[in-house]
Amino acid sequence: MFTGIVTDIGRVADLRVEGDTVLTIETAYAPDSIDLGASIACSGVCLTVTEKGGNWFRVAASAETLSKTTLAGWQVGTRINLERALRLGDELGGHLMLGHVDGIARLVSVTPEGDSHRLVVQAPADLARYVAPKGSVCLDGISLTVNAVEDRPDGTAHFGINIVGHTWTHTTLADRRPGDGLNMEIDVLARYVARLTARD
Repeated sequence: MFTGIVTDIGRVADLRVEGDTVLTIETAYAPDSIDLGASIACSGVCLTVTEKGGNWFRVAASAETLSKTTLAGWQVGTRINLERALRLGDELGGHLMLGHVDGIARLVSVTPEGDSHRLVVQAPADLARYVAPKGSVCLDGISLTVNAVEDRPDGTAHFGINIVGHTWTHTTLADRRPGDGLNMEIDVLARYVARLTARD
């Protein structure tokens, strides 16, 4: 599990297809702090470390992962948000996340507001009902609070989030432009509430 608090911005240093897609990611994490087989959230996608070196670790992504996330568009040089798995006793600064991306949201607009930025994001139709004002959502591995939600005629939803200066400079959100995809994971509580109410 993860909390959506980004602790490093990594960089794709190498990418090759060997059955699965194998990525080498540069990081500031100390190599002796990364265990082989450990889970690391890479822009919200939980991936397993298969190799590591002085300033890098290697992961593999299946065709299923490529089809459900923005990872298929990553290239050498792409910056990605990194978070290591939550340990018992760690501070839960964001919200509980599984690292299982539910779909791809789209960035609609970015508007500076003082020292912050207001983002409007489009949730796909199959995820729109899970987004609620003051609820939590994970975008590209970042735990965020939803400010407002507007349902759209096509079944999608536009929702607003406010990005404070620290989050803007310590994640990859500043790299994003309108139209870009964002890995979206819905709140785990919303997932189970929706499942329970659907059975009533």
